Amino acid sequence: MTWTSFHNRGEILRNVIDVANARLDGRLPTDVDGVGATFDDELDLLCTLQLKWHTRLAGRIERELMAQPLDLESAVVHAWHGVADELPGVRAILDAYRAEPVDAEMAHAISKSRAKEHMLLAVMAGHASVADERAVPVGERIEERARASYVPVPPELGAGRPSLLDRIRAVLAA
Repeated sequence: MTWTSFHNRGEILRNVIDVANARLDGRLPTDVDGVGATFDDELDLLCTLQLKWHTRLAGRIERELMAQPLDLESAVVHAWHGVADELPGVRAILDAYRAEPVDAEMAHAISKSRAKEHMLLAVMAGHASVADERAVPVGERIEERARASYVPVPPELGAGRPSLLDRIRAVLAA
């Protein structure tokens, strides 16, 4: 991948995320200019959005743990809430395709990425190690806690272009 194509892919992905966050309908925004030329298919785009969610979550967890090192699980839950506020459209897409994958290949990819996310949540909350077979179910419980206690930011508060500081934070988190 050349620098130009990498840069273009990043710009198209940012546009996809902006559209997803504006629509909040759980559908992949395949109608965004450049998506068809940049991503192979729905699975490629979905996996890229999943990776964006995962990297943003991992970075946000690190920041939360620096601020709240004593209650690890609460810091992880708070990080999940923060990323859900930053990427509500991406979260809606991931949830929709988790509920109804288009084929077996997508179902397998979603299942594998969810297991990795659950492992991350459990490990960062201090409840398991990566090699621990209990990590995935413990992480799933943490995600359920995060979902149950999540209160979305009202659209009018989350709307608008992010500030320079918000963009710098996002780059550092990714």
